[in-house]
Order: sequence, then structure tokens, then C-alpha cells
Amino acid sequence: MTRFLVTSALPYVNGVKHIGNLIGSLLPADVHARFRRQTGDDVLFICGTDEHGTPAELGAIQAGQDVRTFCDEQHAIQADIYRRFGLSFDHFGRSSSRQNHALTQHFYNKLDAAGLIEERELSQIWSAADRRFLPDRYVLGTCPGCGIDAARGDQCDGCGDLIDPTELIRPRSALSGDCALEVRTSRHLFLRQTLLVNELNDWVDSRSGWPPFVVSLARSWLTSELKDRCITRDLAWGIPVPRAGFEQKVFYVWFDAPIAYIAATQEWADAGPSGRDWRRWWRNSDDVQYIQFLGKDNVPFHAVSFPATLIGSGESWKTVDVIKGFHWLNFQGGKFSTSRRRGIFTDQALEELPPDLWRWWLIANSPETSDTDFSVRRFVADVNKDLADVFGNLVNRIIRFTHQAFDGRIPAGGQPGEPEISLAVHLERRIATLRTHHEALEFRRAAADTRAIWSAANAYLQRAAPWTTIKSDPDRAAVATRTGLNLASLSAVLAWSIVPALADRVRRAFGDNEDIPRWPSAPCGVLLDCGAGKQVSQLPPLVQKITGERADQLADRFGD
Repeated sequence: MTRFLVTSALPYVNGVKHIGNLIGSLLPADVHARFRRQTGDDVLFICGTDEHGTPAELGAIQAGQDVRTFCDEQHAIQADIYRRFGLSFDHFGRSSSRQNHALTQHFYNKLDAAGLIEERELSQIWSAADRRFLPDRYVLGTCPGCGIDAARGDQCDGCGDLIDPTELIRPRSALSGDCALEVRTSRHLFLRQTLLVNELNDWVDSRSGWPPFVVSLARSWLTSELKDRCITRDLAWGIPVPRAGFEQKVFYVWFDAPIAYIAATQEWADAGPSGRDWRRWWRNSDDVQYIQFLGKDNVPFHAVSFPATLIGSGESWKTVDVIKGFHWLNFQGGKFSTSRRRGIFTDQALEELPPDLWRWWLIANSPETSDTDFSVRRFVADVNKDLADVFGNLVNRIIRFTHQAFDGRIPAGGQPGEPEISLAVHLERRIATLRTHHEALEFRRAAADTRAIWSAANAYLQRAAPWTTIKSDPDRAAVATRTGLNLASLSAVLAWSIVPALADRVRRAFGDNEDIPRWPSAPCGVLLDCGAGKQVSQLPPLVQKITGERADQLADRFGD
């Protein structure tokens, strides 16, 4: 049994996330964790809310709450949404936990002892109106690169470029709107990443299985963009800096947030039975395969800065084996935006349609090699075709016929013939290919092969047509019905990682009550000719098609 540690980028705590965030890390991580559990591997799937930094402070100010109360409420809201989307976290933690406070300070002390922390004087934006230094995200202005207004002082939402707040054109305070900003000096701590460039290059060289654009981004940072990283900020909310003279500062969110993966694993261990040991996953963990899922804007921090923290500590920490990065899901030709409430948000998506409809479309169209544009019309057409016309039709018509002709039981009688033998050979190749795509983290291809298996099952039933041979050749009808039922059951098992709720409804109809359906290992010929006499429950329509009227309502709400 292989052990797989799976993490997805921590969503900021400030507000409900959009479906672009969902497909950018959370959902593919869940699909892979579920698949690995199906194959019998030991899986630990860790995530949590990112609760420090200016997003949390600004969110609390806008909500009229203290930051702790705001984070408590927003964490609970996000956790509930992800639960309803079927995300199977083993633990969904919080970067504000006591474990992360202790662990972040531990890493700082180790890096400081290794000579990798340096005090420097930093030019920083001061607002007289706000009577404070403004952290990066408290400064808004025009991006010097793409010209978009309301770019933040750390990163532009328009082009994705990292920005220094002093580079913004016509900067203003996000708190008061003050435009009379000054540049003053303040002392901060820097992680001297440049001293680790050789170790980081060697580390990247030793990795494999990264998407080409992730490797390219990592190489770009290491060759031309690597800088020592400021790891402190002038904020009240965050992890205190254990250094004299820095009592009024906290650690930068991008220093402590990745460490929260480890801290959330500690939370998981502390909350569980006494036998849980977080160190098995993060220390002395040569038998662990660690996979991170994240959007392309998060790649540099996970491919350079977080490894610099782990390697620079001088301790034996588990570093990531594979970074699975994603491009952006766009909305009507532009970016989704949490701060500007642009796009479809996860709570709205759940208000409108069952979660598996969103899960299927997002995985089948995941932005793995380039940005993907979301369209309500395209979404409706794809969901109706794939889930209602193909998967749902397969399941419902064979179960309905079984109740009409065989009292709802998988029929005995007859022997598989050439059509069933050929189908079994075809499906064995298909399932092997599907498994390869899952293992290679190729989500669009995995969805396409899942769909192809559903289509092959439908095509078999269409040709075998037991409803037309039931009177003239009852044995032949029994074989075709038995095969069709087992095709429906097998199709659900293979689709479970992507559409778990729909798959579970089918599995329960066949009396399969296991929490995790095992990936098929027996020959397909056996799988398609089994279960004679087993009762199969009737099912209402598995997937209700989205009507034209309903599609219009969705388009009206989401502006498509």
C-alpha cells in the first residue's frame, strides 16, 4: 500500500469562493484522493482556510466584526459548502490554529539560526489618514503592466504579475481611499532565498511529473526572478514574530500559509485517536508521495518559497513530489473575482443545481493546459448530454426493464456470447487507460474515458436490445440484461471519484453500501456476468435534464 499525501491550495477565508477556485485546486484534489482510496492506497487529504493577512482584516472591517469572529464564521461557511460539494477532506483546518502559530515560529527560529533571516530597511506606504503603514493589499492602484484599475499592492488580478505597492500608478488606501500616501521606511525580516538557489535548483531537478508550465514558472523564478522574500508585515492579526523590536509585526501570510499544511495535519492527529501520528506524513516519510494541487498564481510560492523554508530549516521535512498546477477558469472572457463578486460562486451553484452536475462539467473541462471559459449554455448542453442522455439513460432504462421483465432481479440463464466477450476485452483496455489517466493527474482525459465507457455500455444495450428479444429468446435477453445491469454498476464505480453522489445512488440500488467502492480488479468478463438473483432497487430518473426555461433562468442569474 502506497501512502499519498494530498493538499490543495488554502482558500482565503474572506468570503465564499467561486467555481474557478473550486476547479483550480480543491475539486481535482478531491477527485484524485477519492481515486487513490478506491485503489486501496492510504490517503491523507488536507486543506484549510487561509486566515491571516490583509484579506481577513479587510473582510472583518467590511463585515463590522473583529477578525477572530469573522474568521470563525467564514471558516464554518466554507467548510459547509465544501462538504455539500462532496469534498472528502480528512481534515479541513485553519491557518490561525495554535499548531500553525507554534510551527511557523519554529521554522523562523531554525531559519534564523541557519543565517537565512536578515533585517532590512524597507520602503513602505504610509497613510496619514489611516495613521499606519499599509500592507501590500491595503494599497490599490493602476497596474503598471496591464493598466487595470484596482490592482493590489502585491499582485494584479488582471495579468497575474507580482507587484510592489510602490510600483502602482495613482496608489490609494483600501481602507480610507486616502491618495496622499507617503513612502516611509520600516524594518522587516527577509528570508534569504538567494542563498539557497543551488539547493532549490537541485531539488527541482529531482522532481518529475510536473506539468510543463509549472516547471517553466519554477525555473523562471529560480533563474531571473528569485529574490529574498520579506516575511513580515505591519498588521495586528497574524502570527507574532518572536524577535525583539518586532512586537508590532506579524509573519507575512505567504510565509505561514504553506506551513499550515503541516499544522493542519497536526490538527488532524490531535483531533483523532491516539494512534494518529502526523510525523508519518511529514517526517521520516520516504514512503509518502506528496501531491499539491493549486492554481498557477500560487505556483511560485509552492515551487520556490515553501521548499526554501523546509530545506533551509536543516531538518528532514517532506517536500512535494508533484505540483499539479491549473490555469484559470474564465467567465465570459474575463477572470472570476472574489473581491469584485464576478462569476458564479459556490453557494450560488449549490442553490441552483445538484453538486455533481458542477463537479462533472468542471473536471471534464478543467483548465489543465490553458485557460478555459465558462458558459452557461455550454454547461447546460454538456451536462444534459453526458449525465442525462448517456449515464442516466444507461442506468434508468436497464433497471426499469429489469423490473418489467425479471421482477427487479439480475436474471440467471444463458451464456455470454461474442458480443459480451468483445465488450469485456474493449472495457478492460478502456479501464486500464482510465486508471493511467487518473494516476497521471490527467483530469480531462479521465472524464473523457469515463464518458466513453458510459457510451460503450449504451451502445451495447442498444445492439443487444433485451426488450425486443425477451419473448423470442429469453436466455439471450437474460444475458443482455445481466450484462447491462453490471455495466451500470461498473460505470458508477468508475465515475465515483468525479460524481460521487450520483454514483452512490446507483451503487445503493445494487445493494453496494461500502463507503469507498473498490477499483475493479477482476476480469471484465467476470464483472459483466455476475450477481444472478440479486435484487436491484428501482430508481427515479438519475439526472433530470435542464430544460430550456431553466437554462434561461441560469443565464439571467449569471449574466450569460
